[in-house]
Amino acid sequence: MFIDEVEIEVEAGKGGDGCISFRREKYVPRGGPDGGDGGHGGSVIFRAANIDSLIHLTQYRIWKAENGRSGTGAQRHGAGADNLIIEVPVGTMIFDKKYNFLLKDLAKLGDEVVVCRGGQGGKGNTRFKTATNRAPRQAESGEPGETRRLRLELKMIADVGLIGKPNAGKSTLLSRISDAKPKIAAYPFTTKQPYLGIIRLDLDRSFIMADIPGLIEGASHGTGLGHDFLRHIQRAGILIHLIEPTPDDKNTPWENYQIIRKELTEFDPTLGEQTELVVVTKSDIPEAEMVQKDLSQKLNRDVFLISSVTGSGLKPLTEAIYNTLNKTEHPW
Repeated sequence: MFIDEVEIEVEAGKGGDGCISFRREKYVPRGGPDGGDGGHGGSVIFRAANIDSLIHLTQYRIWKAENGRSGTGAQRHGAGADNLIIEVPVGTMIFDKKYNFLLKDLAKLGDEVVVCRGGQGGKGNTRFKTATNRAPRQAESGEPGETRRLRLELKMIADVGLIGKPNAGKSTLLSRISDAKPKIAAYPFTTKQPYLGIIRLDLDRSFIMADIPGLIEGASHGTGLGHDFLRHIQRAGILIHLIEPTPDDKNTPWENYQIIRKELTEFDPTLGEQTELVVVTKSDIPEAEMVQKDLSQKLNRDVFLISSVTGSGLKPLTEAIYNTLNKTEHPW
């Protein structure tokens, strides 16, 4: 199961209490105070790791770090608690739910952020000994740890985002040119979650491509499945727009192209400005070449023609994607 948004509560550990104690040993009169300090509470840390979903965070509503141990006599300080480290996928954005601001965008492997700091341990009565107060009967309680309600939102890290209407051939293309295994069938909304695939041109050249569930008209306002995953192409360096030459929805290929472009812009205006390569799929269909020429004329730029089934046009497309990526500044 793929989860890309979740809300949780996190709570850092409380600091251990300081100890009130007096040294009592034979032959040591007036031994004086010897209460130790409490240990610090554990902090809550999020770290970007090699995982692909937030589903593991749904196991608990509240994630708590351990409390620090209290001090004891003989000036023994309480042990500090270990930090609670929560691993999340690369590309996870962590928001403070109450104030709705971004705490950290974990965009790179190994990035981490402390979202709640553990409380400091309290001082034992040894700390309060002075020349005029030789037997202090006071100690500090440990400080409480910070608490927060968080919203975590995953935006996949991919160089290339595949977009298009349902059944445009996105999953088939990704499965043909990468090691990804998305579900493929001849009905709309086969893809119900984003898939990542690594495309290797040779030993030294590769890029990551994301297959996003098909978009339909009104997606930017919550219609269909694609609206749930539009955020995953916001980080993509370029977009590959796949056009089916004979759409099942009775629209023309040009109308479907304009529908998708409109949904992208309404969801995020910057998506409309991203570099885009337009590709007509299913070149084995007689109408495909005519559709390619028509789109190329209307867009006043090259349009690719491929067949993921026969492999026609795939090599020139992947070469063009790699070359375009090297000329494009990544948005994240």
